[in-house]
Amino acid sequence: MPSFDAVLEPNLVELRNAVEQANKEIGTRFDFKGSSARVELSDKGKERELVLYADSDFQIAQVTDLLLGRLSKRGLDIRFLDLTAKVEKMGGDKVKQPVAVKTGIDAESAKKIQGLLKQSKLKVQAAIQGDVVRVTGAKRDELQQAIALLKREVTELPLTCTNFRE
Repeated sequence: MPSFDAVLEPNLVELRNAVEQANKEIGTRFDFKGSSARVELSDKGKERELVLYADSDFQIAQVTDLLLGRLSKRGLDIRFLDLTAKVEKMGGDKVKQPVAVKTGIDAESAKKIQGLLKQSKLKVQAAIQGDVVRVTGAKRDELQQAIALLKREVTELPLTCTNFRE
């Protein structure tokens, strides 16, 4: 039976390259000269996190803008980043901001996707399998319509459809 997986997974190679490019630009820009501004990418198993460091709130906003520009130039969707975390004060006048990188579809979003596919009257079934939603159907055309529906209707998540099988 034909199927595909709807997943939430950033391209980690491009993410790492964007972080390296942002750090390189921070090192060469005059307004960051002598500051502790930088971006770090940490991998903790499946969870990934970016940590932005700077000397002031204004500078951390500049680092964020610079990073978002680099991500978009490399073709990465900025919806993968959770920029809602507060800026934390460190020792002295230094600040940092943790930015979570979203991977995997949470249970609430998976249920929303499943409900959306049921309401669409397409002859497909959606099954939640951990942080992936597997969509199966009898015909390939139905699955292609389901992919188009997900890309059109689910705008808050940068979904990708992988593992298309016949």
